[in-house]
Amino acid sequence: MSYAIIRNTKYKRENLKGIFRHNERRNKNYSNENIDKEKSYLNYSLKTPQYSYEKEFDRIKEKYNLKGQIKTVSNIACEYIITSDHDYFEGIGEEETKRFFETAYKFVSEYKDLGEQYIMSAKVHMDEQTPHMHLVFLPVIHTTDKKGNSIDKLACSEFWKAKDSYRQLQDAFYKYMVENGFNLQRGLSKEETGREHYSVEEYKKITNFKQTKEILNNMKLELPDIPDITDININRLSRKRDEKILEEIIKPKDNVIQNL
Repeated sequence: MSYAIIRNTKYKRENLKGIFRHNERRNKNYSNENIDKEKSYLNYSLKTPQYSYEKEFDRIKEKYNLKGQIKTVSNIACEYIITSDHDYFEGIGEEETKRFFETAYKFVSEYKDLGEQYIMSAKVHMDEQTPHMHLVFLPVIHTTDKKGNSIDKLACSEFWKAKDSYRQLQDAFYKYMVENGFNLQRGLSKEETGREHYSVEEYKKITNFKQTKEILNNMKLELPDIPDITDININRLSRKRDEKILEEIIKPKDNVIQNL
């Protein structure tokens, strides 16, 4: 069975320009080789920002008079990446896939009483191998000031205050999606797996992805100019190839991972 996947990343102001250009497909070229630009017309928004993420943040903060001290090092926005796996979306079809992301959007609006007004952008990408949604929001909590007045406060650390915050998120998201008719397993949080989450590009760097492809594509095993079929030992050629892969790909990659 497929998983209900929701992953959170926190961002400082300096990060917003880059994720805006990626999410809203404003770049001409992308380092992510999985993006098929010919299918980018299939992407769609459930919430479209009026401006860039930086300007949109400023607009929302001013409009709703958000409190909270913001420093250069402060995390001011969060991004959920919401998805399942390729086969799951293939199985449920186009209309149910759209309902999946609409339901997930509603979940985010309601989770921790956030409110849709604090969602900056919700973009569904259909131009990669697996459909997924990038949802960027302001981590706002509803609280009171020293005088007891109700205020909305931008406070990422308080929004994710609990030690098991991501476990709670996974529980709530899984329950919400299942209650709305999606047959999924609960995803596992970092708190449960003890593993760091890597982006596709980070994973490719760690595993020397491009170098591995190049070595395999260029790998040649020398044969005699005029081979005598009786002298060719297929098992010996296979061993040579395996030895070359071990020395040039597997061992260097293992060294990188071990250092990390």
